[in-house]
Amino acid sequence: MIDRVPAVPEALDYSADTALKQRPGTRPLLHRPPAPRPTKQPFAKNVILKNVILARLSVQHLAAIAECLEPITLKERMVLQEPKRQVEHVYFIETGLVSLRVNAAGRLLETAIIGYRGAVGASFLRSRHLSTHQSVVVFPGSAHRIRVEDLRRVMKAHPEIREHLSKYVQALTFQCVQTGLCGVRHHREQRLASWLCLASDAVDACMLPVTHDYLSLALGMRRAEVTETLARFEEQGLIRKMRGVVQIDQHKSLGETACCCYKLVSGAYASPSVRPLIKEQTS
Repeated sequence: MIDRVPAVPEALDYSADTALKQRPGTRPLLHRPPAPRPTKQPFAKNVILKNVILARLSVQHLAAIAECLEPITLKERMVLQEPKRQVEHVYFIETGLVSLRVNAAGRLLETAIIGYRGAVGASFLRSRHLSTHQSVVVFPGSAHRIRVEDLRRVMKAHPEIREHLSKYVQALTFQCVQTGLCGVRHHREQRLASWLCLASDAVDACMLPVTHDYLSLALGMRRAEVTETLARFEEQGLIRKMRGVVQIDQHKSLGETACCCYKLVSGAYASPSVRPLIKEQTS
């Protein structure tokens, strides 16, 4: 059974994230003393921010948004948002991985994955309050969430925060479009290599707790094709397979095996503004 987001977030538990590395250069979240709402758990002092969107805010803007954020534990298969439902929260991912999916002809197809560089629900900036995707936790972890109403209020007072968040939404939209193109243009070996590299970048780790069944679902491939392709990668020394885990040993070489979509999507998140779709190169 799929877990639902609890009304009152659970205390943060980072024990599930031992395989994920802490990124250097992060800074503590500013803490303000006013009493928290009764339904919220207040931030502990000196919390280290891992989420890139929050970490890149100025001190003033971080202070404005911090008092509205609350920590939440992300459990595997927890549904954060459903399509055509009201978007109530934006989740700034700290650790773990979230899959964005659409239902196409009765099949769930993954269009993007979100890790510490992103936020779930930020697309409300373009689609009002209705979610267009189902958002499901793939790797357990943690996040900071904020109510949409609170975020709107903060952005009204600080328009720079909206602009900052809009740049991320632009990159996420680019990833969704590029994923659709990838699914019809590129070979399974290229697509699987691209997914593994993007997931590794999204969680900043080389060990991915992912199964063949999930990769089959995410990429729309037969399970046998996933198993065969992973075995080929292992023979080439790119990865190692363990029960329920794929370890990437040669990230650079795996990235060279991936299609051009990997570099394009990575570049979109790294760039201050997303580049338009270009004519794909042969890879």
